[in-house]
Amino acid sequence: MLLAVKHCQLCQRQTLLTFHHLIPRKMHRRSRFNKKYSKAELQQGVYLCQLCHKAIHKQYDEITLAQRFNTLDLLLADDAIQRHLQWAAKQK
Repeated sequence: MLLAVKHCQLCQRQTLLTFHHLIPRKMHRRSRFNKKYSKAELQQGVYLCQLCHKAIHKQYDEITLAQRFNTLDLLLADDAIQRHLQWAAKQK
Protein backbone atom coordinates (compact mmCIF):
# COMPACT_ATOMS: atom_id res chain seq x y z
CA MET A 1 0.00 0.00 0.00
CA LEU A 2 1.48 3.37 -1.05
CA LEU A 3 0.93 6.39 1.15
CA ALA A 4 1.32 10.10 0.58
CA VAL A 5 4.73 11.65 0.04
CA LYS A 6 6.58 11.89 3.35
CA HIS A 7 10.08 11.17 4.63
CA CYS A 8 11.26 7.55 4.76
CA GLN A 9 12.04 6.56 8.34
CA LEU A 10 15.29 4.93 7.23
CA CYS A 11 16.88 7.00 4.47
CA GLN A 12 14.94 10.23 5.15
CA ARG A 13 14.28 10.74 1.42
CA GLN A 14 11.00 12.45 0.57
CA THR A 15 8.98 10.08 -1.60
CA LEU A 16 5.96 7.77 -1.62
CA LEU A 17 6.00 5.43 1.37
CA THR A 18 4.96 1.87 2.15
CA PHE A 19 4.20 0.34 5.54
CA HIS A 20 6.72 -2.21 6.84
CA HIS A 21 5.60 -4.47 9.71
CA LEU A 22 8.52 -4.74 12.13
CA ILE A 23 7.40 -8.31 12.82
CA PRO A 24 6.41 -9.58 9.36
CA ARG A 25 2.77 -10.63 9.02
CA LYS A 26 3.84 -14.11 7.96
CA MET A 27 5.16 -14.60 11.51
CA HIS A 28 1.96 -13.45 13.25
CA ARG A 29 0.41 -16.93 12.97
CA ARG A 30 3.27 -18.65 14.75
CA SER A 31 2.62 -19.43 18.39
CA ARG A 32 6.10 -18.24 19.41
CA PHE A 33 5.21 -14.70 18.33
CA ASN A 34 1.57 -14.84 19.48
CA LYS A 35 2.69 -15.71 23.01
CA LYS A 36 5.52 -13.17 23.17
CA TYR A 37 3.81 -10.14 21.60
CA SER A 38 0.40 -8.53 21.93
CA LYS A 39 -1.75 -7.88 18.84
CA ALA A 40 -0.81 -4.21 19.02
CA GLU A 41 2.90 -5.06 19.10
CA LEU A 42 2.51 -7.38 16.12
CA GLN A 43 0.93 -4.53 14.13
CA GLN A 44 3.72 -2.01 14.81
CA GLY A 45 5.66 -0.83 11.83
CA VAL A 46 7.49 1.96 10.07
CA TYR A 47 6.89 3.91 6.88
CA LEU A 48 9.60 3.30 4.28
CA CYS A 49 10.29 4.23 0.70
CA GLN A 50 10.12 1.38 -1.79
CA LEU A 51 13.92 1.24 -2.13
CA CYS A 52 14.43 0.72 1.61
CA HIS A 53 11.51 -1.68 1.96
CA LYS A 54 12.79 -3.88 -0.88
CA ALA A 55 16.35 -3.74 0.47
CA ILE A 56 15.28 -4.97 3.91
CA HIS A 57 13.36 -7.93 2.50
CA LYS A 58 16.13 -8.74 0.02
CA GLN A 59 18.74 -8.74 2.80
CA TYR A 60 16.84 -10.74 5.44
CA ASP A 61 14.12 -13.38 5.54
CA GLU A 62 10.96 -12.94 7.62
CA ILE A 63 12.11 -15.00 10.61
CA THR A 64 15.36 -13.01 10.88
CA LEU A 65 13.46 -9.74 10.64
CA ALA A 66 11.03 -10.86 13.35
CA GLN A 67 13.72 -12.08 15.73
CA ARG A 68 16.64 -9.69 15.19
CA PHE A 69 15.30 -6.54 13.51
CA ASN A 70 11.91 -5.89 15.10
CA THR A 71 12.53 -2.21 15.96
CA LEU A 72 13.57 0.79 13.91
CA ASP A 73 16.69 1.21 16.09
CA LEU A 74 17.79 -2.38 15.38
CA LEU A 75 17.34 -1.83 11.65
CA LEU A 76 19.34 1.40 11.78
CA ALA A 77 22.15 -0.29 13.74
CA ASP A 78 22.70 -3.00 11.12
CA ASP A 79 25.79 -2.68 8.90
CA ALA A 80 24.07 -4.00 5.76
CA ILE A 81 21.21 -1.54 6.19
CA GLN A 82 23.70 1.28 6.78
CA ARG A 83 25.43 0.44 3.47
CA HIS A 84 22.04 0.59 1.75
CA LEU A 85 21.29 3.95 3.39
CA GLN A 86 24.55 5.41 2.12
CA TRP A 87 23.61 4.29 -1.39
CA ALA A 88 19.99 5.43 -1.07
CA ALA A 89 21.04 8.91 0.03
CA LYS A 90 22.60 9.41 -3.43
CA GLN A 91 19.38 8.47 -5.25
CA LYS A 92 16.77 10.95 -6.47
